[in-house]
Amino acid sequence: MRRRVAAAVGFAALLFLLVQLGALALVPTFYEAGYQTVEDPSDPTNSLVYIGAILVATALMLAAFKFDLDWVVQGFVVLAAGSLAWYVFSVFLAPIPALVASAAIAVLLFVHPEWYVIDAAGVLMGAGAAGLFGISFGLLPAIVLLAVLAIYDAISVYGTEHMLDLASGVMDLNLPVVLVVPTTLSYSLRDSTPDAVERDGDEESDADADADDDDDVRDAFFIGLGDAVMPTVMIASAAFFVPTSLAPPLGVPGLPALNLPALTAMVGTFAGLFALLWMVLKGRAHAGLPLLNGGAIGGYLVGALVSGVPILTALGL
Repeated sequence: MRRRVAAAVGFAALLFLLVQLGALALVPTFYEAGYQTVEDPSDPTNSLVYIGAILVATALMLAAFKFDLDWVVQGFVVLAAGSLAWYVFSVFLAPIPALVASAAIAVLLFVHPEWYVIDAAGVLMGAGAAGLFGISFGLLPAIVLLAVLAIYDAISVYGTEHMLDLASGVMDLNLPVVLVVPTTLSYSLRDSTPDAVERDGDEESDADADADDDDDVRDAFFIGLGDAVMPTVMIASAAFFVPTSLAPPLGVPGLPALNLPALTAMVGTFAGLFALLWMVLKGRAHAGLPLLNGGAIGGYLVGALVSGVPILTALGL
């Protein structure tokens, strides 16, 4: 049982790492392709606009589930998955092959939403989203975004608990808003019916645990895709916006933007992830973003200060 849990924790860490490495690899390519989504990445109000969009999306999705309009949510998420996949494929492939590959991802999510399809699409979406936000949110906006979402996540899980209802509805649709971490090779997401779930987060941050009826080892863990994306925004922003004169790239092949602050933000994120999984294994619901975002911000600031970046510069002020 311990080996199964250890393997699952390792697989969860691998999924997070793939999202982070993918985002770091995409940062310079996305910028060169002109995918920066805002005119002034240093404006912290960009974060508030995004947070407002999350609140609106949350309300609309809860309303859709209340009125049995699950197909609307499913269609929206699959469309988002295809769109983000196109952003990623478009910087490596010609337009037609990129469109075909993106459409194939969307079709697979409809016709065969097994856990490995969900995870592959989730990693692709996560890397693409974090890369886009990373070049669009400067250091201060990224810190504001992560801090506010961490507070919001805690309130929505420990206070209002409305995100638990949203997560329950989304889980039934087998969509890539979660990363699925099976603890056994025989696990099938399509055949499973969660009996007990322990959630971690909001629509950006859901972690569930599907209990095994035969013993206390879970068949699978479900970690919200946003749990991987949000801290990776800080990682990507650190790699892109910290001046190279203060924190030069580390020269890692395939990751030309990786610098020490981005690397320590990754370390901080994993510290938060392992703490979160340890808490979830105890069988309680927990908000993920306070630990994950807190780890990313803290790790980033440590790396920035060690690199000699002045604190005001590190905070984007």
